[in-house]
Order: sequence, then structure tokens, then C-alpha cells
Amino acid sequence: MTSRPVRIAVQLQPQHASYEQMRDAVGRAEELGVDVIFNWDHFFPLNGDPDGKHFECWTTLAAWAEQTSRVQLGALVTCNSYRNPELLADMARTVDHVSGGRVILGIGSGWFEKDYDSYGFEFGTAGGRLNELARAIPRIESRLRMLNPAPAGPMPVLIGGGGEKKTLRLVAEHANIWHSFADVETLAHKLQVLRGHCTAVGRDFDEIEVSVGVGGRGRDGGIAGDPEVEGQPLLDLGARLFTLGASGPDYDLSVLRTWLAWRDRLNENAAG
Repeated sequence: MTSRPVRIAVQLQPQHASYEQMRDAVGRAEELGVDVIFNWDHFFPLNGDPDGKHFECWTTLAAWAEQTSRVQLGALVTCNSYRNPELLADMARTVDHVSGGRVILGIGSGWFEKDYDSYGFEFGTAGGRLNELARAIPRIESRLRMLNPAPAGPMPVLIGGGGEKKTLRLVAEHANIWHSFADVETLAHKLQVLRGHCTAVGRDFDEIEVSVGVGGRGRDGGIAGDPEVEGQPLLDLGARLFTLGASGPDYDLSVLRTWLAWRDRLNENAAG
């Protein structure tokens, strides 16, 4: 594993909050010093009131791009099923220019059936959705090369998911960042599988940043977890980007301070 700085991200879940509350949370997160602010790509809340307040992913990212000045921004993750691949490439390129080159293009195959049914998308099967993702990523890459102007920044591709035959193969072929919610034992196994795919496609495994959801994954609407207990074993395996989740309406970011202090200690020690 090549030397990478430890980074901390927060996923500000666009649910149960007014836009003013989300905007406030974005400002607080950037001021605290997070490296990345993610949202998610759903049409309804995933916890709490299933019909509660909710906002669309990429429109929100465009506003956050204008609001912020330093953090990277992205979806964790964009659902491939909801947009034509060429259109998604154009959207991401546009938001990248709004942000001054700070967009991470996070993408996955989709899974939340309520989104599909309510908005008229065909849900199909998990395997079928992954096959569609495999066909879409080259189209996105091709369109990004054609667009004028080109993206303003490097626009790293993040692929989320842990499927060993298809998803991790796509990570080896296309991703700059791989994200999962794996625990220590699972992550160790998945990384071995990913190494095998990288060898098979001729990709340097060390080019891929390993991202992990931590702190309870925001399942209870807040941020929790001790980085020394939860983060260190994942770090030892090679994880370098740690993402905590926070839900509206309040977006409690208090425990982020602990993770950011842990990041700073590790990076300072690594720098000597």
C-alpha cells in the first residue's frame, strides 16, 4: 500500500431537513475541516418517516459546490439507473466547474426499490443493474472526453459496493476510490479479491483509495464511533478515507471533531 494521507468525509443525508438546515450543515462541516462532503442519491428518506422531507442529489451538489471553497463533493453514490450516462457525465462536469474542480463522481448500480417504483424506473434484478452499470461507465468516460469544456479537475471515480465478481471487477477497471461499509474481517477478504481483479486487468492496486463507512453509518441519524477502536483496524488494512453519516434535521457533527483530530495526529506522525 502506497503512502496516502488519512481523510475524513461526512455524508450529509438530504432527508428530514429544510434546505436552510442542510446549507448550515455544509458550512459547519467545511469549517470543521472535513476533506469530503457527500450526499446520497435517493428520492425518499431511508430512515425515520419514509415520507419525510427529502431533496434531489445532483441539484443539491450544485448548490453545495457554489457554497463551499475547499472540500471535495460527491454522491455516495449516484444511482446509475436514474440518468442517461451521457447526461450524468455532463451534469458532473458542470458541477465540477461550479466547484472549481472538486467533484468526486461516485456511482453504483442502485438498490432502493421504492425509488424505482415511485419514479417509474425498472427495478429488474441486482445482476441486471450491475450489468447496466458496467455498460454505463465506459459511456460516461467517453462523454467526459468529448465535453467542451472538459472537467475542471481530475474528477476521481468512486464506485460503491462489495460484489466480488462484478462490482470489484469494475473497481479494478475504472475506479480511483472504492467505497464499502465493510467491517474489518470483510474488508480484509474483499481487498484480497480486489487485488486479484487488479492483477487480472493489469491495474496497480495502490492507485485505488480505499474508503469505508464508519461511525454507525448514520443508521440512527447521527455520528458515533471511536476512531481508535473502529478506525485503526481498518486503517491497518489500508483504508484511508473514512466517512461518517449525519441526518437532518439537526445534522449533529459533534463526534466529527474526534475523527478529525485522529486524522491530524496520523498525518502529522506520517510526515515526521
